[in-house]
Amino acid sequence: MVRPLEHDPKPLLAALRGEPTARRPVWIMRQAGRYLPEYREFRKSHSFKALSGDAELAAEVTLMPLRRFELDAAIVFADIMSPMPALGIDFDFDPGPVVADPIRDRRGVERLRRPNPDPDAVAPEVMTALRITRGELPENVALLGFCGAPWTLAAYLVEGRGVKDFPTLRAFAAERPELLDALLSRLSDLMGRYLIAQAEAGADAVQIFDSWAGLLSLADWQKLIKPHLQSLLETVGAAGIPRIMFVQNAPHLIDAYAKLPAEAIATDWRMDLGQLQSRYPERAVQGNIDPAVLLAGPEATAERTRHLLDSVAPDGHIVNLGHGILPTTPVASVEALIEAVHGEVRLDIAAGRA
Repeated sequence: MVRPLEHDPKPLLAALRGEPTARRPVWIMRQAGRYLPEYREFRKSHSFKALSGDAELAAEVTLMPLRRFELDAAIVFADIMSPMPALGIDFDFDPGPVVADPIRDRRGVERLRRPNPDPDAVAPEVMTALRITRGELPENVALLGFCGAPWTLAAYLVEGRGVKDFPTLRAFAAERPELLDALLSRLSDLMGRYLIAQAEAGADAVQIFDSWAGLLSLADWQKLIKPHLQSLLETVGAAGIPRIMFVQNAPHLIDAYAKLPAEAIATDWRMDLGQLQSRYPERAVQGNIDPAVLLAGPEATAERTRHLLDSVAPDGHIVNLGHGILPTTPVASVEALIEAVHGEVRLDIAAGRA
């Protein structure tokens, strides 16, 4: 059993509501990954696809960072592509997603299976991993589910794999916007069902990753992407599930994303999180330390973390990186980040309890 935190029950959920907490909650994107020696040991005998496809192994990997660090959330070990077999998509990893038969025409869109109304048919291994993990977590540690945003998933389905600036995807959007619309509609529908099923399996909140949001202009984003993303977030919100919307490398879109229906906006390190918080006080914010800072070692990590704490108001702030933790990150840097967060003394809270 993971040791519990001696703080407020599920401070991450309190932060999503904008409520004061004894200290800011902290978790790390890709916290169950290659920087952990125990994860690297697992990978000697299991591929990433095998780990994410086996519920018991995925749950064990999900819990690994919680056994080392006092984190406020576990995020289920899976991939944004995990629900794609429900649409009939065949893919592998090399090391990122590689789609066997990319979608480039009407036939490609029409061959996709309709989302099955049975939630057990969509990534059942993820649902089982969530249930197992929920049973191992203390009550005050939140469990997060997640999915890829429709546009980010479409990037891999159309391009076939991750490439610089996704030119085939952008050409497809320009030449066949009606097919892109049909594809995004199918993906939005499936992701809505998928996130609701994750919550029913034990997830306390969900994060939607839009890693390739910045590829489009604001005008194209509003026309092509926003309706589907809005629909997905409204579907999940109607089910009462707290939502964290992560946007990567899209400073020209950040105000548009901050206005979407989500409890929290999470950004990469390129954004001034304090300024974003000031502009949208009704939103919680998450982030946003540059993952490369941790490569510089514990001292630099602690200094940057303290700077973040000084520049972002505590209520409604979830401390995290601005993107996934890098594989060569020293474990000592992760410890320094968490210690810096835990070392913040909230005099206002202490005075209120005196």
